[in-house]
Amino acid sequence: MLLGLSGADAVTAALKTAVLATGRPGILAFQGGYHGLSYAPLAACGYSASFRAPFEAQLGDHVSFAPYPATAAELVGSLDEVRRLLREGGVGAVLVEPLLGRGGCVVPPPGFLRGLRAACDASGALLVVDEIWTGLGRTGAWLASDAVPDVLCIGKGLGNGLPISACIGRERVMQAWGSHGGGAIHTATHFGSPLACAAALATLGGIKRRRLLARAERLGSRWRRELAEASRGRGVTDVRGLGLMVGIALEGGAGRALQVARALLAAGYIVLTGGTAGDVLTLTPALIIDEPLLGAFTGALAQALGAPKGG
Repeated sequence: MLLGLSGADAVTAALKTAVLATGRPGILAFQGGYHGLSYAPLAACGYSASFRAPFEAQLGDHVSFAPYPATAAELVGSLDEVRRLLREGGVGAVLVEPLLGRGGCVVPPPGFLRGLRAACDASGALLVVDEIWTGLGRTGAWLASDAVPDVLCIGKGLGNGLPISACIGRERVMQAWGSHGGGAIHTATHFGSPLACAAALATLGGIKRRRLLARAERLGSRWRRELAEASRGRGVTDVRGLGLMVGIALEGGAGRALQVARALLAAGYIVLTGGTAGDVLTLTPALIIDEPLLGAFTGALAQALGAPKGG
């Protein structure tokens, strides 16, 4: 395990691990994927080409992008493209989010991660799963992945407000660091600080003790139904997600999403817009949030969306 301060640190460590373990510098990432804006993750940022564009000359051309499937109909084409890119050789890491986070809380169809696992096994590439947003209870489980990765990245809520992240890998994969000096070639002043590590241990214990996994699954399932009902006929195309990771896709593009976000801010609620077109409200309330606050937000959202069409 390699500790860092941010999710981007964990992804950087994972990509370094992949090239040490496989000898291949290539990365296969996904359209809509977001892994941080440090240089290694930035090169694999499929969320928006505009994030990469100013720095393109320094990022190299070692990353390929495959489509991220949102439906069962898209799954075959996505996995076919993954296998095609892997056959070209040179890819050491397949980097993926089990749900797109900033990309719009997109839940892939069943079998996507397992299909990637099989493709990596066949090609010798490592499956690197970015659970920085989805992990540690956010989706109602410790991890959202239904396939075992070679390298796992966690962060965000790990320190409960203090900066800490972790890159965790299979033993045979992480042993590759040993022949290159170990952690001496991947370190920073505050990596693994005692205070942040203590916070992480306390957070993990609190999640288990307070049964927050089951709570997130239960509350999230009910809340998504309530949000869908409250937004019916108000220009919402989808309410999706897992646990307390929810995306609300809007008609009207990025402009309307910003308008709704500003209306919610005026009502006292901070939300982020996401999705590759900027037309999704991404909601990630605290796992310990009081239930009445979710209901109050649902009412505020209905007001921010405006009157039902035809009503």
